[in-house]
Amino acid sequence: MITNDNNIMKFRHKVYEEICKLAFANNLNDESIENLVQELIPGQKPSYRCCVYKEREIVRQRIRLAMNKDVSENNLHSGNIVQVIDAACDECPISSYSVTSNCRFCLGRPCKENCKFGAISEGEVRMHIEPKKCKECGMCAKACPFQAIVHLERPCKRSCPVDAISYDEDGICRIKNDVCIRCGHCIHSCPFGAIASKTDLVDVIKAILSDKKVIAMCAPASIGQFGENINLNAIREALKKVGFDDMVDVSLGGDLTAYFESKEWMEAKAEGKKLTTSCCPAFVNMIKNQFEDIYDSNMSKTVSPMCAVSRMLKYQYKDCITVFIGPCIAKKSEAHEHNIKGNADYVLSFGEMAAMLRAKNIKLEEVSEDIQVASLYGKNFAVSGGVSEAVLQCIKEQNQNVDDITYIKASGGSECKKCLLLLKAGKLQEDFIEGMVCEGGCIGGPSKHLSENEVRKSREILLSKVDNRGVGENLQNYPIDKFLMSRND
Repeated sequence: MITNDNNIMKFRHKVYEEICKLAFANNLNDESIENLVQELIPGQKPSYRCCVYKEREIVRQRIRLAMNKDVSENNLHSGNIVQVIDAACDECPISSYSVTSNCRFCLGRPCKENCKFGAISEGEVRMHIEPKKCKECGMCAKACPFQAIVHLERPCKRSCPVDAISYDEDGICRIKNDVCIRCGHCIHSCPFGAIASKTDLVDVIKAILSDKKVIAMCAPASIGQFGENINLNAIREALKKVGFDDMVDVSLGGDLTAYFESKEWMEAKAEGKKLTTSCCPAFVNMIKNQFEDIYDSNMSKTVSPMCAVSRMLKYQYKDCITVFIGPCIAKKSEAHEHNIKGNADYVLSFGEMAAMLRAKNIKLEEVSEDIQVASLYGKNFAVSGGVSEAVLQCIKEQNQNVDDITYIKASGGSECKKCLLLLKAGKLQEDFIEGMVCEGGCIGGPSKHLSENEVRKSREILLSKVDNRGVGENLQNYPIDKFLMSRND
């Protein structure tokens, strides 16, 4: 199904593509940027907004984000990679509760009688709700016999799992940066494309054009993202044509994380201590922002698969630049905000990677022979439950009993928050929480390239071709004793 978001993404990615072209040509300056604005929004007739001048201002702000700059003074030094383009955020209804044409001016005025804030009055043809007086209690909607009062919650606010969205006096969206977990769900929910994230595109291209070794790291969720005929080796070959020196499957990091986290699980179980996983950065942000005591005492100290592979590469190739590619917006937060030693230098979404390919006229082409550097367990870190299954497999491989180990896979922001509240209250029954803020796991991330169902079908075909090596068996091929795997190292 073609949604409103499809057309917004096409334009957003067109901006990315053109910025990539300018960066590869080493021609990014004020003049070339202004010329690009005029090319993207030509003439005097608007295509989307009220006027071309507004459209051009929005494009200028999109370009700033594409160049990893704050979009405006309102976002200056916010530290948040998710930002609001003010000029694009002006069409959503301010009122949360509205009276529809179903209103029949009931004699008893039950909506008005049940409102305790004096927000409802008689209009010319229907009852009227005054937005400034309305406290959004919903009593009027409950009292209406014709169901003529509807709750119109803004899409960005509805999609946010931690209530980090508010509005200023003009109705413009504002993100509470100290609450936001950088999950990016609001980005693709906004029908006007008013929310977006900064990108590392220009920095990555500069690194490629330098004499440094630049290595891409593709998320386990990459498997199936581009269809059943595009395996990881096909992605690797395309990225090498762009200018990357190599590409590594971060599923290997899944094996590394599972191996080290299994030791934590066994120690915690012996102590009677509950533990949460730490591979989902949005989940980590949720714990850090809202459950600080859990962050200090109950969260796994093992680094994410992204960081694990980055540390391994930086051990093997001193001074190399590592670039993570995946469907996750929060990974940008992990790379730039978490201050974890040896982590990825830059992060790109699948859409941003595709923009780089288009800028160089490179297509993903089928390659018959695939690469396998990880076990199936590491590859399944991308789906809900995959982390726990990998950790339990590692415990089994160490000849330990797993029959009495219990865990819960929290899939989606509300489930994650519910489990953390139970843990905080001392009422969590399970031993461990696997938390993934995106429903279904990373394959359902906000920057996925295909629909989740399409990805699952393609993954199943591609994964049917891998061997059944164990996690420990696979890790024998890597120098895992040469670098540390704790977030605190």
